[in-house]
Amino acid sequence: MSEVNVSTRSPTPKRGNPQHIAIIMDGNGRWAKARNRPRIEGHRQGAEAVKRTLTAAQKNGIPYITLYAFSVENWNRPAAEVADLMQLLEHFLSTQLKQLIEQRIRFRVIGRTKHLSEKLQVKIKDTVAATAHFSDYTLTLALNYGARTELVDALQAIGNKLQNGTLDLADVDYNCIQQHLYTAELPDPDLIIRSSGEYRLSNFLLLQSAYAEIYFTPTLWPDFKEADFEAALADFKQRERRFGNTQDTGNETPVTAIDNHPLSS
Repeated sequence: MSEVNVSTRSPTPKRGNPQHIAIIMDGNGRWAKARNRPRIEGHRQGAEAVKRTLTAAQKNGIPYITLYAFSVENWNRPAAEVADLMQLLEHFLSTQLKQLIEQRIRFRVIGRTKHLSEKLQVKIKDTVAATAHFSDYTLTLALNYGARTELVDALQAIGNKLQNGTLDLADVDYNCIQQHLYTAELPDPDLIIRSSGEYRLSNFLLLQSAYAEIYFTPTLWPDFKEADFEAALADFKQRERRFGNTQDTGNETPVTAIDNHPLSS
């Protein structure tokens, strides 16, 4: 991946912009196929789109960007493609640490990282540690991630606490579950962007996206440019976010505790 050259602007979103944008980066393979190139070339060009996206995010003061880089289902792809993807991830971590530090970007990973190679796990750990003290911007990669496995892991952690007596069953509500998700330290995404013209979430941040706005674009991810990012922001600003309330209530606070919902009794 090329170096990320972005300005160090204030992490305050411009008026009306989302605080957290999560992106399903789709279309690398189709981009390569349409050009009679190997699939890994599509992924390399997709890495360039990541660079452009981070630039656009900082220009607009977006503090949190989460990128769906590798799903639990992606292990079913050809072994050679998976190996190439892992090498590309290692290259990113090897070449981008300096830039992440210079731009004060905290780096995080969500997913079952214990199933990744030992070498990649070490690089992830070192990059996370080296940027942990930054708070202006946060780049999160979802690696070996799936919303369903995330929920399983959260429920297992809660079950262990119930079993050893450090948690009472009466205290298990959605807020409790939320605190045991991989994303416990992140705000829920305000906007989900999916490229390539597909209209689905593909097991990505399903719980966290309950009240997110979703923007679909036909643009293949390697072709995703700053103008595409700006178009998604412009669309977001036209949305009316009511979080289950009516337009007349003026209450824009999302419901976070399911147990308190009037239909839950």
